[in-house]
Amino acid sequence: MAGLAPLAHAADDSAKAETVRPEIGTPLQAAQALIKEEKYKEALAKIAETDAVANKTPYEIYSIDRLRGATAARAGDTKLAGSSFEAVVASGRLAPDEQAKIVRALGSLYYDAEDYPKAITWLSRSLKEGGNDAQTRTLLIQSYYLSNDIARATSELQKDIAADESAGKTPREQDLKLLVSCALKTNDKPAYLSSLEKLNTYYPKKEYWIDILSRVQSKPGFPDNLTLDLYRLKAAAVQLQTSVEFTDVAQLALLGGFPAEAKTILDKGYQSGILGSGPEAAKQKRLRDQANKGMADDQKSMAQSEASVNASKEGTGQLNLGYALVTAGQFDKGLALMENGLKKGGLKRPEEAKLHMGIAYQLAGQKDKAIQAFKSVQGTDSVADLARLWIVQVNHPLN
Repeated sequence: MAGLAPLAHAADDSAKAETVRPEIGTPLQAAQALIKEEKYKEALAKIAETDAVANKTPYEIYSIDRLRGATAARAGDTKLAGSSFEAVVASGRLAPDEQAKIVRALGSLYYDAEDYPKAITWLSRSLKEGGNDAQTRTLLIQSYYLSNDIARATSELQKDIAADESAGKTPREQDLKLLVSCALKTNDKPAYLSSLEKLNTYYPKKEYWIDILSRVQSKPGFPDNLTLDLYRLKAAAVQLQTSVEFTDVAQLALLGGFPAEAKTILDKGYQSGILGSGPEAAKQKRLRDQANKGMADDQKSMAQSEASVNASKEGTGQLNLGYALVTAGQFDKGLALMENGLKKGGLKRPEEAKLHMGIAYQLAGQKDKAIQAFKSVQGTDSVADLARLWIVQVNHPLN
């Protein structure tokens, strides 16, 4: 309504020489006086007196419709305001810049009135005739969404987001959120996950990360051997949340041969106050003692282990030992072993090995190499999902 209401007294240049008869002009002048007193219903009644006048000229009809539309807008009568200003536009008497304003205002009027089909008609016309105004385009896309044309809303949102990204601009948060809502409304799980990932890429939040990781883990075919990797990402992105998560991940790290990683996880659990109290405190202490002992044992056998993996014909041993060293803080030595293991090859899970290489670089603070390693992970399975999400975490950390 706000865009239409001020138009009561405006007139385009082409109409300045034209006049109205007294039987038209007198009630219109009375209506304008009532408008100044904010007596809009009384003003509408005065304007209605002109309906009885016969043989009105095109200019008289135009003047009546224009004043009636602006008054109806102030009175909150959407239907009357809309029909009146539609007639004003149809008259062909408006200057181009003024017509553009009214067309745009009509789109907003119908949007506010929840008449989305008409909103789409006028907002589309506004964009076609008046240029790509961002607010108008937003209302148009929201009108598609609210009229349940989800496919069109999705398509238009994807165009805008892609255009922003191509121009090196950050897509608007409201566009990304609406794209997520489109996928949710149609129960399109793959689209929901991909759109939520994009939203989290530019506007990361703890709740987005938790939802994304939960959905990745619940995807059909997610392998058990990647559970530890998923929780490694969760720990880096938002921290582990429960005592069960801390102890489960520590146990998985111990089983994988990474006691230093298990100790780091457990230490964080104790520091956060999640571990160390309650009925599971004794069990948690035993697990921590086991991790400490594992670290000590690794130190004693390190030279022998290194000689063994270096002599192997395939690189798995070097990768695992190198990762264990990285988690123990021996970054240079550990990374060198892992790099040699990747070059040696003969790996049962080469893409998973690249993922671990990226995680190791990230732990060592080598962001660029980490991203490069994550980007090298191929395929469309869960390993690639985790690698892609690691890139998001490295580039857009929460803290």
